Amino acid sequence: MADETELRSRTRALTGVVGATALVYPLLVCAVQVALAQFFTDDPGAAVGWGVAGTALCVAVVAVIRWSTGRRVRSAWLLAGLVPPLLFEAWLVWPLLTG
Repeated sequence: MADETELRSRTRALTGVVGATALVYPLLVCAVQVALAQFFTDDPGAAVGWGVAGTALCVAVVAVIRWSTGRRVRSAWLLAGLVPPLLFEAWLVWPLLTG
């Protein structure tokens, strides 16, 4: 019984590593697209859209890692950690939205 539990735990951890790794490349694409939309085009909708997609992927990566370790996914600290990047993105996009 202990071997089965250990095997299940190890399988869950490896699945989490594969899942988190699979989300890294789309996250990189979102980061590049946000930078291009903010600095080289005057399309605030694209910047906000790619920023939201990147934020969702960040939350998904953290959720996969927390799932693979067997911890609960909901966390106030996870949501609080999203506030500084959100404020920075709003500061960057604000001139495009108001001007």
